[in-house]
Amino acid sequence: MERRHFLNASVAGAAAYAAFRGDARAQGTSRVPKLKIREVRAVRLRGTVTNYVRVYTDQGLTGTGEMVDNVGADVIVNKNLGPGLVGKDPLDIEGIWFNYWGWGSPPGGISPVFMRGMGGPYLTAMSGIDIALWDLAGKALGVPVYRLFGGLVRDRVAVYHHSSDPAQAKEIIRTTGVRALKTTVDGVTDKDNSQAGWDPGKRFTWVVNNTQIDNIARQIASMREAVGNDFGLALECHARYDTESAIQIAKAVEPYRPMWLEEPVPSDNPEAMAKVRSMTRIPIAAGENIYTRWGLQPYVERQALSVIQMDMSKCGGLLESRKMAALAEVYHIPIAPHGVASTLGKVAFAHVCATVPNFMILEWALNRTVNDPFTTAATLEKGFCVLPQAPGIGIELHDDAVKEALEPGSQAL
Repeated sequence: MERRHFLNASVAGAAAYAAFRGDARAQGTSRVPKLKIREVRAVRLRGTVTNYVRVYTDQGLTGTGEMVDNVGADVIVNKNLGPGLVGKDPLDIEGIWFNYWGWGSPPGGISPVFMRGMGGPYLTAMSGIDIALWDLAGKALGVPVYRLFGGLVRDRVAVYHHSSDPAQAKEIIRTTGVRALKTTVDGVTDKDNSQAGWDPGKRFTWVVNNTQIDNIARQIASMREAVGNDFGLALECHARYDTESAIQIAKAVEPYRPMWLEEPVPSDNPEAMAKVRSMTRIPIAAGENIYTRWGLQPYVERQALSVIQMDMSKCGGLLESRKMAALAEVYHIPIAPHGVASTLGKVAFAHVCATVPNFMILEWALNRTVNDPFTTAATLEKGFCVLPQAPGIGIELHDDAVKEALEPGSQAL
């Protein structure tokens, strides 16, 4: 190339690069606001499993999360974890989580989770804060939460509802278009144990007899007949059976081809769960009482579960759930997250589900969405949740309704 042409090309290239660099700067992180956490506040509602968490910043931007099933998590947020976050950048979500999971120093000493303590109200409190931080991050960056987890694998998320009897199942299918339902096995035993059981006063760790197994089989047969063979029918045990009873129940309901048998034994012994799985053709599901990827690890390594059902509002939050899903993916195990939260929580879960290659279906308890007074509405279409396109989670609280439902003594958001 002649020197003149080389110089001309170099000048043109430099100009193009400068223009590109200017465009990149204009579109990049320079537009992200420099935020500091001003306050973190949690509230508990009367008569529900729900606690809401809100993170406030120095520039007025907020994010809202949800945590469930733990009395005291709101106090932990308000008195310990929340004050320790004041002044921190709310976009440093990984660092905040790691700090409290390890050796963080909130006011009053070291982190109460204390070196990776599993489960309980402290981890639930961390989960609620995590969800609120992702909502805030999406709003700060002007994108839905799913964008922050790598973008969409799917643009709608399959959901399933609950039904206790054949007539109700038919009505739910007719009105919602859903393609799967869950019904209880333990509900049958709860009804007949006082008359037919070996130990009439018992409420869990059941040892079932032939009569009780036959009663379960009849109930599941009636549900299968009502919904048809092509419909997804999940069976819930709520961890209330001993290992051998769980195996006998599984064998009795195998002809009805359920999509899974959920928590046939408690989720505190991977070997017992693995034994149940090895004795039946039915997929075995659990996870709502398995916490963090470290708690999940022995279940996947022992191939104890066919389906993972983490509860994102208490297992560590959205980020930790994404990591649990990735661990399950390595072992070719699908996820079907637990979803008994309000609409806010379930839509937050759906954002993660939309980004996960090994997602199967999301639990969507209908009793928490019909005329949900506390949040804006989700978009449910023929058995799918359509992801909101608004920044953050895309679901907001009705603060006045939340205030009316607060536990006595709880400060409003």
